[in-house]
Amino acid sequence: MPNKITKHSLRILVAGGGVAGQALAFWLTRGGHQVTVVERFPALRASGAQVDLRGQGIAAVERMGLLDTVRSRLVDEAGVAFVNSRGKPKATIMANTSGRGRQTLTSEYEIMRGDLVRILHDATEDGTEYVFGKSVDGFDQDDHQVTAHFCDGTSGEYDVLIGADGQGSRIRRALLPEGFDPYWRVGIHMAYWFVPRIASDSSIRDTCMVPGGRQIMRRSHNPTETQVYFVMREESAEASAIHRAPVEQQQEFWAGRFRDAGWQTERFIAGMRTSPFFHSQEIAQVRTDTWSQGRVVLAGDAAHCASPYSGMGISGGLVGAYVLAGEINRHADDLPTALANYDRVLRPFINGIQAEVNPRVLRLGMPMSKHAISTFQAATALACLLRIPDLTARFAKADRGGDWQLPDYDGLPPRT
Repeated sequence: MPNKITKHSLRILVAGGGVAGQALAFWLTRGGHQVTVVERFPALRASGAQVDLRGQGIAAVERMGLLDTVRSRLVDEAGVAFVNSRGKPKATIMANTSGRGRQTLTSEYEIMRGDLVRILHDATEDGTEYVFGKSVDGFDQDDHQVTAHFCDGTSGEYDVLIGADGQGSRIRRALLPEGFDPYWRVGIHMAYWFVPRIASDSSIRDTCMVPGGRQIMRRSHNPTETQVYFVMREESAEASAIHRAPVEQQQEFWAGRFRDAGWQTERFIAGMRTSPFFHSQEIAQVRTDTWSQGRVVLAGDAAHCASPYSGMGISGGLVGAYVLAGEINRHADDLPTALANYDRVLRPFINGIQAEVNPRVLRLGMPMSKHAISTFQAATALACLLRIPDLTARFAKADRGGDWQLPDYDGLPPRT
């Protein structure tokens, strides 16, 4: 039986104007609620590196009526090549564009994060109040409302506060017990930035393995820019702390770790200094048994970051926003039931995509020695020769999100 949407209107504050926050605004405003999105950055944060959509994430965008718009902004990335220290491809795994089965290392739906953010913003700005340069520093709540305290000293009263403020969520920190660590770490760190594109930068993503558990990736997203990724295995206090240091110190750290790596490292490090964008992070998942308390609830990476290696980070945020908004729309007059259903319905999907990240498998792709790198490349080349990655993807029964299906929330007005 379809899940009918109620007409009860709520005042809803969403902390965070990223992908999950704007997807929430899309569905909640269509449900008739008064939605305010506060974003701590002074303007729309339409930046970031390349992201992808897979499985249920594609279905969620399709239900928004935005799939054609997303298709018009896709990055041309045909596949992934594993190259040696001279840049010669040893094995190439192409994207699965058959329309069925499982996406490979490259999705059929690759898009720049900034473009996806702009698409969502264009679809929501008419019905949503956006406030930039403002964040939620804390909150109080009772049985009837939640009072949000903002960084500028002001406060506001709402029926629901949704923390969609990312992996380092302040809302989650205030919601969970003091001292609770929500992070599940895999011992891998990553930095990425943009450099000018050169003639040899193709539509194939290049991946170069470097001794010492290091990896360099290059992928080009437009005629003038190329993305660079440095990735490494390291479990040290210095590596974990560097992501909170000033950008100049982060860049020195990464340059020092990769200066001897060969291939195009000199070009990439030189371009780091003048890049319009630089980001450094530890690869981690957010795992917690609690997504809500009273009238405050977590969404997106704040609730269940799956990490870049899941391939489902953006898709998980879109799906989670769809389910949370759907349950609030369905039970606007019974918030405890809405939030309990949100957990019950979404949790199996999140557990599944988080389980896709296996540290042992990740370490196989980041060998420590030259011999191990050669072995990996030879095995991958043989698999590609036998078309194993292609056939495995095409005949897989489901993508990385498994056979979990988006629930139906009927009764929303059609998108105009």
